[in-house]
Amino acid sequence: MNTKDAIKARRAIKEFNSQHVMTEAEEKELLSLAMLSPTAFNLQHWRFVVVKDPELRAKIRAVSWDQTQVTDSSLLVIICADTRAWEKDPAQYWVNAPEEVRQGVVPAIDAFYRGHEQAQRDEALRSCGIAAQTLMLAATDMGYDSCPMDGFDFDKVAELIKLPSDHLIALFVAIGKGTQEAFPRSGQLKLENVVINNHF
Repeated sequence: MNTKDAIKARRAIKEFNSQHVMTEAEEKELLSLAMLSPTAFNLQHWRFVVVKDPELRAKIRAVSWDQTQVTDSSLLVIICADTRAWEKDPAQYWVNAPEEVRQGVVPAIDAFYRGHEQAQRDEALRSCGIAAQTLMLAATDMGYDSCPMDGFDFDKVAELIKLPSDHLIALFVAIGKGTQEAFPRSGQLKLENVVINNHF
């Protein structure tokens, strides 16, 4: 499937075949593709919590408006943002770059983020959003359906997955074999309503 077809085909599917099991190779491929997503300063802020324990999934579903995709999808990924990735050995993100690049970029990371908590949070969440879209498009290309989710109690899910204090939950992505067709698109805005030339 080419990229344009994947973008057009991707829809949020709510009902999944609970009996379908994704292979380990498919799971690894999906997550590896998501890891090719761009991030500011190459910080790779995303952390993918793959929830496989059925009991834990049931508990997460209970605080997610009882949405069936939490338990019935083949893969439930909780995409989390490491807001402090910028100070955790930042040189590791540039280990393969030329020395002169490393010497310029690594200090710039500290200068950009230190003391700027809003930037730390915003950049990490932006990176997670991009990774989520990459994950969903890759799933579409591989013949899977997906559903991005933010309909859950963030604090309770954080407790259930033992989220570190310097991390945030961005969203869930449920992936599997859908058992229903997507509803018709409910109302797309016209291009002229969303594209602004030069200024408002």
